[in-house]
Amino acid sequence: MSQTNELTMVLVTRSDLTLSKGKLAAQCSHATAECILKAKRIAPKILEKYRANGARKIVCSASNLESLKRIFGEANEAGLICYMVKDAGHTEIPSGTVTVVGIGPGPRSTVDTITSSLPLVK
Repeated sequence: MSQTNELTMVLVTRSDLTLSKGKLAAQCSHATAECILKAKRIAPKILEKYRANGARKIVCSASNLESLKRIFGEANEAGLICYMVKDAGHTEIPSGTVTVVGIGPGPRSTVDTITSSLPLVK
C-alpha cells in the first residue's frame, strides 16, 4: 500500500495541560476507542482495512484548546472520523476539560493535511 493510500489515526493532545504520562495514555486510549467505535458504525470496511494493515497511530500535540478545536473542526470538514475527548474529572483535571482529539482511521494523505505540521509527543 502506498503511503498516500495508507490509513492512519492521529491523536492530538494539548501541550498546555500538565498531565502525567498515565493520564495522557488514558486520554489517548479514550480517543482511540471512540474513533474505532465510530468507524465500526459508519465505515466498517475502512476499519477492517485499517486493522489489517497495522493500525498505524501517531501522537502529536497542539499548543492549546483553541488549536485543538480548530484541528477538530478541520477534520470534521474534511469528512474524517474524529472524536474530541472531554475528561470526567475524577483525577488530575476538572470535569469537561478537553484533552485529546482523535482523527481517523482515515487516508494518511488527508489526515496529514491537517496534522503534519504538529510536533510529535516525546
